[in-house]
Amino acid sequence: MRIRNRVTIFVLMAALAALTACGGPDVASGIYDPLERQNRAVHEFNRDVDRALLRPTANAYGTVLPEPVRNGVGNVAANLSLPGSILNDLLQFNIEDAMHNSVRLIVNSTIGLGGLIDVAQASGVPARNSDFGETLHVWGAREGAYLELPFVGPSTTRDTVGMVVDLFIDPLNSVVPPKDRYVLPVVAAASKIGDRYRFKSTVDSILYESADSYAQARLLYLENRRFQLGAEAGAGAEELYEDLYEGLIPE
Repeated sequence: MRIRNRVTIFVLMAALAALTACGGPDVASGIYDPLERQNRAVHEFNRDVDRALLRPTANAYGTVLPEPVRNGVGNVAANLSLPGSILNDLLQFNIEDAMHNSVRLIVNSTIGLGGLIDVAQASGVPARNSDFGETLHVWGAREGAYLELPFVGPSTTRDTVGMVVDLFIDPLNSVVPPKDRYVLPVVAAASKIGDRYRFKSTVDSILYESADSYAQARLLYLENRRFQLGAEAGAGAEELYEDLYEGLIPE
């Protein structure tokens, strides 16, 4: 336990140091994408993976498994993510959301049969997800550069660091026996595959039907993420859309 605590502290310090060293403005609107060439290459790789593997797997998953089963898997994955959300709520000194998510965890883990049924949602206690990327935002860390990660997709410097830290500080790592920890990523992966099937029309439209799928995915990610972190709906949208269509319309 002592070694794990030291590792966690080291990771947190490394995360803050990495963000402090990031160049570029604190982007509240518009796009900061200095690695666009590399990002576009990763985007093409991700699109190839989706075309060859993820999309057909998701279609098979959605065809074979009935909707109640797919929803149950998604509910379990969401329930397993709650301890991490609660920890991040506490790190943000957001006691209200920490208590809210604690109620969700208790209700869904007991009455909801381990999270299979989202009883809390039906009872008026909806999800309030959080992550270490949001925690860094609350602590004042800059958004940093836009990134597209292999197999993961759109992100930013801050959210990428947050994603890594979340893996280390997840409270479930201290509760689930080592021999059973493989279940966590398996459930999470199955949930993502279910999401790919559920939103297949939207994802296919972005990846295969838009004039510039990279710019479209970047736009949607940044606008949605900033809205999650408290930006007003549509704030900065004009600048984002100007960047999206820059170069696509002949002068």
